[in-house]
Amino acid sequence: MLSNNRIIETEFFKSALATDSDITSNAEILAWIASKNASANTRIEQIPLDRMRHWSIDQATGNVVHDSGKFFSIEGIRVETNWTSLTSWEQPIINQPEIGYLGILAQKRNGVLHFLMQGKIEPSNLNIVQISPTLQATKSNYTQVHKGKKPLFLEYFNSEKNVAVLLDQLQSEQGARFLRKRNRNIIVEVAEGEPLEVPENFIWITLGQLKQLIRQDNLVNMDTRTVISGIPFGSYGTATLAFFSALSKSQRVNECLLNSALNNEIYLNDFNQITSWMTGLKSRYDLSVTSKPLKLMTDWGFDGTSINHKDDKYFSVIGVNVEIGNREVVSWDQPMIKPSQEGIIAFIVKSINGVYHFLVQAKLEAGNFDVIELAPTVQCLTGNYRTGFNEYSVQFINDVLQARPGNIWYSAMQSEEGGRFFKEQNRNMIIEVGSDFPIDVPEKYCWMTLNQLSTFIVFNNYLNIAARSLVSAISF
Repeated sequence: MLSNNRIIETEFFKSALATDSDITSNAEILAWIASKNASANTRIEQIPLDRMRHWSIDQATGNVVHDSGKFFSIEGIRVETNWTSLTSWEQPIINQPEIGYLGILAQKRNGVLHFLMQGKIEPSNLNIVQISPTLQATKSNYTQVHKGKKPLFLEYFNSEKNVAVLLDQLQSEQGARFLRKRNRNIIVEVAEGEPLEVPENFIWITLGQLKQLIRQDNLVNMDTRTVISGIPFGSYGTATLAFFSALSKSQRVNECLLNSALNNEIYLNDFNQITSWMTGLKSRYDLSVTSKPLKLMTDWGFDGTSINHKDDKYFSVIGVNVEIGNREVVSWDQPMIKPSQEGIIAFIVKSINGVYHFLVQAKLEAGNFDVIELAPTVQCLTGNYRTGFNEYSVQFINDVLQARPGNIWYSAMQSEEGGRFFKEQNRNMIIEVGSDFPIDVPEKYCWMTLNQLSTFIVFNNYLNIAARSLVSAISF
């Protein structure tokens, strides 16, 4: 008899292989998104930070705070570390200590697990409507601090309804922009056949369909990507994997990724070696983050409209006025982070002992809980790798930028979370390298199979959100 965990993994795997559906076809999904965009009633306008309703700039600190003391604030920090040659810096950061819900409601339909996804408008979505989790809410949202409506389907995630929990994890947000921020990533299943009233802004989609949609620019939002990145498919020995390969009937690259995802017998570094590598880095390198009033930071200043770096680099803190017709609150003001340019995140993959390995970077960011998190091979803003603009050398960047088209497994523009980041997007890539690419890598890098990455996702604060975004795009 299969264990409950094995049953859940098998149901997830079946859904991942279902790249189309009789419940909602791919063509219907795209038409649905197009219709939602056509009927969307949204407007976003940049306004001075000190003109925002219900927000103010604290006279003593210069920090940007909400009148309620809830939601989030923009504060200043000073960072000191021995991680790189840049040993200290100051920056604004989002302080949002609440743990929010990123929840997906699942139900078997025609015997295949489908996810109830929301067509959600965030203030700064590039595509206006993006495919979002069933429930996407901060604590301030679901406790109705904003005096708006209670989020739909909350009762399925807060123990009011009888559901089966398929996945439940605490995962970090962007460590360079949030101060130790986490969300509860959760998937719950409603019994097959149980009636569910589906509002007009929701739609049933398989996991396989979601992964296909992630291959397009800015259709699936960051919150959906982080939730589905943690979905387990199980671990198997080499002899068992032929069965799954026969099931997938995929092209070469997909079969190789399937083997990397499920094989627990072939790897360059075992679990103990990887954890020892991470522990060693955390022991040798320090991360000290202390509060510093925004108004006292030497390299950042308020120009009467927004908070900017003196060299117009990195990002700005801006104020916006938002009007959206299908939200709990239809009009509000808020601060947002506006990037100076787009970024790039990429995994380099290489076949080692017949199994594809991902080149993982240990990355220190100011808002990390425990010094470092596992990140893609390359994760940087455009200004950090353009010749003449870069402050430091980005390892492996040329392998990414100069990759031959045939070696690029995945490439799409993906947006950051539209509720906090103003029209921010990054190029997401997975790139294969050949036998001439060295197995020996610098101390802050490590080769890991997809199966090993999936193992570490289960634990809190191991894979950062950029790595999880890339993992979510991998299909079989």
